Amino acid sequence: MQQENWTSVIESRSSISFYTLKEVWQYRDLLWMFVKRDMVTNYKQTILGPLWFFIQPALTTALFVFINKAAKTTTNGIHPILFYLIGVTAWSYFAECLTKTSTTFKDNAYIFGKVYFPRLILPLSIIVSGLLKFFIQFSLFLATLISFLIIGNTEVHIQPTILLIPVLIFIMAGLGLGGGMIITSLTTKYRDLALLIQFGVQLLMYGTLAVPLNSIKDPILYKIMLSNPMIPIINTFRQAFFNDTIFSLSNLLYSCLVMVILLLIGFYTFSKTEKTFTDTV
Repeated sequence: MQQENWTSVIESRSSISFYTLKEVWQYRDLLWMFVKRDMVTNYKQTILGPLWFFIQPALTTALFVFINKAAKTTTNGIHPILFYLIGVTAWSYFAECLTKTSTTFKDNAYIFGKVYFPRLILPLSIIVSGLLKFFIQFSLFLATLISFLIIGNTEVHIQPTILLIPVLIFIMAGLGLGGGMIITSLTTKYRDLALLIQFGVQLLMYGTLAVPLNSIKDPILYKIMLSNPMIPIINTFRQAFFNDTIFSLSNLLYSCLVMVILLLIGFYTFSKTEKTFTDTV
């Protein structure tokens, strides 16, 4: 039997490579289309529309302020509204990246089965659209901060760590993207995991934002709380504006290390799952 000599062989790549990232850049117009879709469809048929960008963090902050007054917890001398608003703003970006990325395969199965494009574009579009929402909500924090300064209800001590804000945003995006890609790879077979993550994110939010880290006296509980990679990020946000605590580079590096590990595992599991997920989703 004569051996066939093929000029081209089409096969799947075993993992996400630099070529995959090059493909994402080539399909950047599609990325922006998905970003626009995410921004428009979320509030398309709502009465208040984009005002929900401001209402959601405002209501969540009001809830934490109520808990603060009821439990009489400390906010390190920062006005409770400002203390919780900056934390809610940062946490909301991470939580949205994580929860929406964690259902990428399930939510977009109808697209994946019809046309080819770099699958990585969809989770990246969630990160970018969430970033736009983050900047809108961060502007709410800045406007509130300026208002409190005008009426004299707070003091601001801007620190050099304010220059780390782009780094903090990058770490939050990486944590959400990496964790979300791991979860979405598992939810193709185990749908209950998506529901568990939504509940877990809500529960973790209260554990992260409700009580300042330096007010915890129990050393074991302190270490447990510090194992949450979002806590050093939120603490750095607060320290940058109010200097309420000592900046810890080691804690922030820990968050960065967790981000790198999650991204590596997430990219690997995502690239493995995208080849066969249509058989299980």
